[in-house]
Amino acid sequence: MSDEAKARLAHLAAMPDSEIDFSDIPPSPADAEWTRPGIPFSTENKRQVTLRLDADVLDYFRRTGTRYQTRINQVLRAYMQAHIDKR
Repeated sequence: MSDEAKARLAHLAAMPDSEIDFSDIPPSPADAEWTRPGIPFSTENKRQVTLRLDADVLDYFRRTGTRYQTRINQVLRAYMQAHIDKR
């Protein structure tokens, strides 16, 4: 990212909400119901960890698109299931 782009982002991040111009946004319909969407996955069995991966492995999964972490989890689960009876 260029220094100019970083400076512009820093300027925008520092801008108070009161200075944001919303005049070009159409009004919401009167019957609109706004809800906060839920998390798209179950957090019951999930644990956040720090994991070091080789750069090429991480790049490969990132190139597969969004939710690449889910795909990494699926690969690890398949490995686990293939080896679970061999313990």
